[in-house]
Amino acid sequence: MATITFDTHAYIKKLKAVGVTEEQAEVQAETLAGLISDQLATKQDIELLRRDMKEVEIKISGEINLIKWMMGFVLAGIAALILKSFFA
Repeated sequence: MATITFDTHAYIKKLKAVGVTEEQAEVQAETLAGLISDQLATKQDIELLRRDMKEVEIKISGEINLIKWMMGFVLAGIAALILKSFFA
């Protein structure tokens, strides 16, 4: 599984260099690292989503074909009833 790395130490050093206190920098680094690990999708996440979407597409395609056949039989039945009423 792919992982996303975030160098919290380097981030803290940069914040401290511009005047942020060490305590504030550590809290920001922890928070940002948590957001990155919780919210970003990895390549594996995207591939799993694509696979799931493909499965749904295949199922929907099959259902559409079934509906087309069913509608064909319904229309054929209606046509047969109409023809029967004209020629009976």
